Parts: sequence; C-alpha cells; structure tokens
Amino acid sequence: MSLYIAFSQFLIYLRLHKGRSRKTQEQYAFHIWRFILWIVDEPTRKELEKYNYKDFLPPEIQDQKKPWHSPLLLISKQFSTPRIEEIKKEDFDEWRLSLSDSGRSIKTVNAHIVTMRSWLKYLKKEQIECVDPTSLDLMKAPDREVTFLTLEEIKRFFEIIPRDTLIGKRDFAICACIYATGLRISELTKLDRDDINLETMEFGVRGKGGKLRVVYLTSEARYAIEHYLQDREDEFAPLFIRHNLKMENIDNTNDKLRLSRFFITNMIKSYGLKAGIIKNIHAHTLRHSFATTLLSNGADIRIIQELLGHASITTTQVYTHITNPKLREAHKKFFNS
Repeated sequence: MSLYIAFSQFLIYLRLHKGRSRKTQEQYAFHIWRFILWIVDEPTRKELEKYNYKDFLPPEIQDQKKPWHSPLLLISKQFSTPRIEEIKKEDFDEWRLSLSDSGRSIKTVNAHIVTMRSWLKYLKKEQIECVDPTSLDLMKAPDREVTFLTLEEIKRFFEIIPRDTLIGKRDFAICACIYATGLRISELTKLDRDDINLETMEFGVRGKGGKLRVVYLTSEARYAIEHYLQDREDEFAPLFIRHNLKMENIDNTNDKLRLSRFFITNMIKSYGLKAGIIKNIHAHTLRHSFATTLLSNGADIRIIQELLGHASITTTQVYTHITNPKLREAHKKFFNS
C-alpha cells in the first residue's frame, strides 16, 4: 500500500471511528507527515513541503454537495514514495535518532513514536503488512520534575493579582478556578458559561481521550467567577474571554474571543514574577499545586488521580515527592528525641 494512502486512511479512521479530538488528529497528522518528509528522496521532499499537513484532515462537518477528497490521493499519483510494506524497523529507528539529534526533547520524540505505534497498530488491524508497532521503543525519560507553589507562595501569587478591573477579576477567576479544580489549561479554555454550575459548585469536564470527569469549585473560586461574570456586559458563550477586542458584529459563540493556552500560560508566569516567586512557573504549576496541596493534607492518591483525570496511577505518583505529614511528624519525633 502507498504510504500516502495508508496515511490518509488512518486520518479518516481517527475522525470517523475513533472520534479523536481535532487537536489529536492534527498532532498525529503532523508526526506522520514529518516522517514521510524524512523518508522520501530530496526532490520529492521539496515538492511535498509545499503542502500543509492540516489540509489532509477530514472536515469536521461534511458538505454533502461537495464531497471531500483528501489531497493525499492526488499526491499518491504525482509523487513516488516507499510502500508501507517496504519500511523496516531500522527506518523508524533512524528516524527516531534523527529527531533526537535535532535537539528535540525526549517527550517530543516519544510523542512521535506513540503516533507511529498507533498508525502501525491500525494498519495491522486492517491486515496490511507493516512493522510490528510493539517493536518501536520509547526513549527513557528522566524523572519528571514537578513545579508547585507552597501555601505561602500561593498566598503571594493571588494577592498580586488586581481585582479592581475587569481583566484583573478575569485573571483572578482563571487562577482560582485552576487551583480549585486542577483543570488542564486546555480544558479551561474550552469552558463556556453554561458548562459551570455555580450553585452546586461542581461541573463535568471532558479531558484527554474524551474522558468525562467531575471537578469541584471552592467557595473562593465560585465567588471569583461570579464577580467576574457580574461585571461582564456581554452574552458571549466562552467563560473567559479577551477584553481588548472590538466586539461589534461578533456573534455570541465566536471563538475569536476565547483565551488561548499560550495567553493563559504567559499570564500565570507574569503574576508569578510580579509576586517574586523564583521558580520556573509554567502552564501546569497551579494544577501541580492543587495536587500537592491535596496530597500533603492526606488525600488518597487514587482520589487525586480521578480529580486530575489521569488514565494511569503511575502519572499521578509523580506527586508523591511531597512527604506525607504523618511520616514527617514520625521522622521528626524519632530523630529529635
């Protein structure tokens, strides 16, 4: 089978049969397209680089009057490439090495390998001869470091956020919501007003892999969100929006107003610096702080796993670097006696 056709069929499979999010589809398409550009010859690569990998994704809404045909079908007729049956494990190993040598992080390289495994697993399922997906080894990652804020740092962080302006109230509500619920930034940016029940102080959120979980607001977070929404004079659907755009002629569901992950990450970093916190604060720092606060106060690791939406307990166990208070107390009593 042509490499292009194998690629195209996999993208259709992800869209129609697996129901993967658009973000996941784009990531898989990007990884596989990068592999194809690597494995073809130089003249072909120069021609293929004119294409945008996003153009290969099936449309989210199919227009029945204008049937969609993947550009990959045309590409397969114009350009030669190795057949999927001809690609060996050694090719994937060399490709992985090239990714690593180009300075990409272990996490990024492994994300590419996971995509390849999924692709090859699909091809095996379709009884197409290809490399065994289980033979593609992930790079061993170093122990993950978690940046979290102490309770004293959390206090300083929130005190530095102004609450006398609409933008300040928005930023405070965003940070309070993340710290209270442990939401991922990507989950928070998708929230609409109707998604949150401020009366019950709980709501459902769809995380990675489309998995639904329930998260809970604190009184402080609910209060912050209420005050922010009360000061808004619009009816736009997104829970948190940009306030530096002209809003005339923008419909109430327009996602142009929705905050991006990049925006929120930079906002969190900015307030961390203003608070004088000398740590590498990033997008998930407040989420990590949520988890470590729970753990240090005796919450069960399984409960934290559910609240964070982790598929595996192994992912959650990274937070066990926080010493259990009872163990700390016992250690102090023994060694200071």
